[in-house]
Amino acid sequence: MTTEKVQILQRVIDILDCFTLERPELGVREVARMVDLSSSTTGRLMTAMRDLRILSQDPVNKSYSIGSRVLTWSGIYTATSDLRAAALPVMVSLLEKTRETISLYVLEGKERVCIERLESPEPVRITARVGRRIPLYAGSAGKCMLAFMSEVKSEEIIRQIVMTPLTSATIRDKDTLRKDLESIRKEGCAVSLGEWILEASGVAAPIYNEFGTLIAALTISGPGQRFTSEKIGEYKGMAKEKAKEISMKLGYTPR
Repeated sequence: MTTEKVQILQRVIDILDCFTLERPELGVREVARMVDLSSSTTGRLMTAMRDLRILSQDPVNKSYSIGSRVLTWSGIYTATSDLRAAALPVMVSLLEKTRETISLYVLEGKERVCIERLESPEPVRITARVGRRIPLYAGSAGKCMLAFMSEVKSEEIIRQIVMTPLTSATIRDKDTLRKDLESIRKEGCAVSLGEWILEASGVAAPIYNEFGTLIAALTISGPGQRFTSEKIGEYKGMAKEKAKEISMKLGYTPR
C-alpha cells in the first residue's frame, strides 16, 4: 500500500473517531477542526464516506453520523465475538473427548472461514490456519452450512459457484451436491471424506442463533485412516450434541 493510501486511510479513521455517544452528529467544520484538516479536504472525504455508506448525512441540516455499513461491521464483530466466547469451552471439551482437531467456521459470501481451531494432540493431525477461506461445496463444514441455511439462499449460492475440484473426492456436479445436502438435512450433520484435503475426513454440525438462523458450523476433523465407520458414527452424535449446546448458549430454542 502506498504512503498516500495509508494517509487517506488514517484520515478516514480519524474522522470516524470524532463520533462518540456524546457527539453522534457532527458537521464538516467541526470535524475539520478536530482532525486538523481544511474544511474542503474534510468535506471531500466525508462525502466519499457517505457515498460508501460509512457515514450518513441528514438531508436537512447536512450534519453527518455513523452510517449503516459501520453498523453492519459492528454487528459482525459482536456476533463473532459472542460466538467464539460461547463455543470455546465446548470445543475444549470436544477436543478432550475426541483428541481430533476441532474447528469453528462462519459463512462469508460463497465461502466458509475458520475463526477458531483447537489442534489435535496426536502427532499425525490435520492442520489449517485460522482465517483460511474454503469453498462451501467441499468439506463437511461447507456442506453443513449449505444444507442448514435457508433453501433459497442455499440454491442461490449453488447457482453462482464454480465447482472447481480440490481433490479427486470433491463433488463436481451441482445435482450430486443437492442430493448430498438432502441427506445431510435428514441426518442433522455432514460428513466429508477427503473432499478438500485428500487425506482428511471431517464431521460437522450446524450452530444457530436465537432466531433459529444458521451462523456457524462445528467440525471434528482428522486423518482419514482414524475416521472409521464406527468413529464417524460416534462423532456425528458428539458434533450434533455440542453444536446444539453452543446454539442454546446463544439463545437458540430447539423445536
